Amino acid sequence: MADEEQHLLKCQSYQIPAPHSSTSLANSGSRKTSNNLFSGFQAWFSDHWQKLSDPKMAGGVFAVEASPTAAGSGGKITVAVFFTCLMAATGGLIFGYDIGISGGVTTMESFLKKFFPSVFRNMASAKQNVYCVYDSQLLTSFTSSLYIAGLVASLGAGKVTRAMGRRASMLLGGCTFLAGAAINGVAVNIVMLILGRILLGFGVGFTNQATPVYLSEMAPPKWRGAFNSGFQFFIGIGVVTANLINYGTARIHTWGWRLSLGLAAVPALIMTVAALFLPDTPSSLIQRGHTELAKETLRRARGSSADLDAEFEEFARACQASKVVTSPYQMILRRRYRPHLVMSVAIPFFQQMTGINVIAFYSPILFQTVGFGKDSSLMAAVILGLVNLASILVSTYVVDRYGRRILFLAGGAQMIICQNIFLLFLLMVPTKQGSSGMRASSKDWSLRRHATHKG
Repeated sequence: MADEEQHLLKCQSYQIPAPHSSTSLANSGSRKTSNNLFSGFQAWFSDHWQKLSDPKMAGGVFAVEASPTAAGSGGKITVAVFFTCLMAATGGLIFGYDIGISGGVTTMESFLKKFFPSVFRNMASAKQNVYCVYDSQLLTSFTSSLYIAGLVASLGAGKVTRAMGRRASMLLGGCTFLAGAAINGVAVNIVMLILGRILLGFGVGFTNQATPVYLSEMAPPKWRGAFNSGFQFFIGIGVVTANLINYGTARIHTWGWRLSLGLAAVPALIMTVAALFLPDTPSSLIQRGHTELAKETLRRARGSSADLDAEFEEFARACQASKVVTSPYQMILRRRYRPHLVMSVAIPFFQQMTGINVIAFYSPILFQTVGFGKDSSLMAAVILGLVNLASILVSTYVVDRYGRRILFLAGGAQMIICQNIFLLFLLMVPTKQGSSGMRASSKDWSLRRHATHKG
């Protein structure tokens, strides 16, 4: 029992879910085998975290010891830290707005007629399988240029964030996105359109890199997961807002697309103005030698009555250890860091490979493919965004109370079930463009059923 208790204390110190005790295992026979499988991994993982907590060994990559702030000042949410993180989280608006706006704009006839006339002609003559009319390399360049630019920007954003601070990266990303939105709103040819998308991509690359880091460093340790979810929450708000705007501007037949693309400047302006009033994080200030300002920033974030010494020393040790690292990319390839490297790559990789972002991005086109009319497909995208927003609120409540693992399990199971249902629906429902709602699709489906029964 002594070894088991020691292991439980290790797990609690590093905020790792501990395996069940022998008493609880005896009372839960159905879960015994599963817990035994995970307990060995958790013990190994806990031991590795203990080794990584030594700054001399970790080199600052995971150089964070068991923090006493988690039980002390780390659990207190002050008004200052709440509004600071709220303003920072608005960085998610620009990415969410683009996810929602692009798919809707590419269904607008006036937009396609001006920039992609071949797609417009194919759409006008299509009788079935509407999705294939969007098979255009130029249209693909319009949608993908933002993400290619974002990928390139994210490679350099880390160095900018480290050298100039998290706030500077957010300001740079906001200004770049603002310029891209302005160019897209007044675009007269495909070159201006793609140039604007590239600038939007650079803005997304910088803000998506800096904002989650900012939130993690400013949030109280006990509620770090919930505060980080604020970034995802604003992405959801951006998606819903963009879908609603598309639903309204689709009725403006000549220049509605300009309004949809140009209004991307609004979330960029909100984030940029908010970043002007944000302090930089204590960790970033210490890295750049502003020790006294870092203490003052931490005092405002945690409150004057909080004991800041332990948390400040924790930041200082981590920053000091990180200066020793000369080749971080070589370090993460070492054997001792492979579990962390594998998880940090595999989790986002497989999340992207599920295709859920493609469904969110092209949802209006997908809904048209299965028979929805133009207005109905845009409204269905709004409903999809609202469901996503509601799920983010649930995960924000759950993440710091029940852990991250339960969200992975629940989210993965739901995606397996729902995406298979969606696949079956696509296979069963005829892919014919409807003029109002699902009228054409429903009629064709009824005829098929009648023919089947008659046969």
